[in-house]
Amino acid sequence: MNYRKVTAIIRCDVLEKVERELQAMGVRGISVSKVKGYGEYTDFYSRDGMVNHARIEIFTTESQADGIARSIMEAAHVGLEGDGIIAVLPVEKLYRIRTRSEATPDEV
Repeated sequence: MNYRKVTAIIRCDVLEKVERELQAMGVRGISVSKVKGYGEYTDFYSRDGMVNHARIEIFTTESQADGIARSIMEAAHVGLEGDGIIAVLPVEKLYRIRTRSEATPDEV
């Protein structure tokens, strides 16, 4: 089975909306972390120019990755610089630590 990792860096103020959308579409698990950085948008009012964002990481099957990315884009879109970015990366293998075995498509 081919797996993908969807990583999205989005505005913190749209995080709850994105989480609700992912839950509604049946995404089985996500990881969220607070990150800071700069790119298309730089905070000129902060000393280092950094902006606070949220990073969402999702491991999924290849067939679901594009739909997840589209849902995140729809929920996170504000139309301003700094809306964020999404990357979809191939995953060679996925293991469950609890079972010490390779994950099956039903578990992802």
